[in-house]
Amino acid sequence: MFRVATYNVHRCVGTDRQLDPGRVAAVIRELKADVIGLQEVDNRSEGTHESAQMDFLASETGCKPIPGPTIKYSYGHYGNALLTRWPVLEKQEIDLCFSRREPRGAIEALLSVHGRPVRVFVTHLGLAFAERRYQMGRLINCIGQDTDLITVLLGDINEWLPISWGLRQIHRRLGRSRALLSFPSWRPFLPLDRIWVRPNDALKRIWVHRTKLSCVASDHLPVVGEIRNR
Repeated sequence: MFRVATYNVHRCVGTDRQLDPGRVAAVIRELKADVIGLQEVDNRSEGTHESAQMDFLASETGCKPIPGPTIKYSYGHYGNALLTRWPVLEKQEIDLCFSRREPRGAIEALLSVHGRPVRVFVTHLGLAFAERRYQMGRLINCIGQDTDLITVLLGDINEWLPISWGLRQIHRRLGRSRALLSFPSWRPFLPLDRIWVRPNDALKRIWVHRTKLSCVASDHLPVVGEIRNR
């Protein structure tokens, strides 16, 4: 058994508008997850934990970071990140950019979990319907139909319509994912943050991590799942 989570950290700016990566690190430690997909991580080289957020969160949680930048600067990057306690066998970035919308992407990583390979995707999809449709189609093609490996998709999908084309296609490829309310963190009513696992019966438990700290550390709540590694 191992634990995964997805968490949009909102640049580590909380609902009180305070920039505090320390609170986000504390929430991640509360999750007790082995693999954490992060979105909206600001990682710049200004020498402070407020700017180098990915490096700080990895250091504070004892995880190895895998960057998945969607916006690159001369002094750092912004976007997705994967934190893992398990060895990384392979990794790559997937381009999900669409037209003139904000750059988007995904991380694909092959991890060794209890000595067995597990494939993990981390993403943050766009706000426009046509954009998400394109991005979900790209992800589905990248995920493929190989059922020999446990495959996990973690992300802020930005989709709240239960019968959207994209969600139906991902459900068809990976199995149905429960829609848990995770946004906004102070009074969640939208299921933006999702976890899919193939095979579907390997996901033994899934829940929203709602605590006093997680309700203020970001505008999203983390979603956590426990997976049986066959």
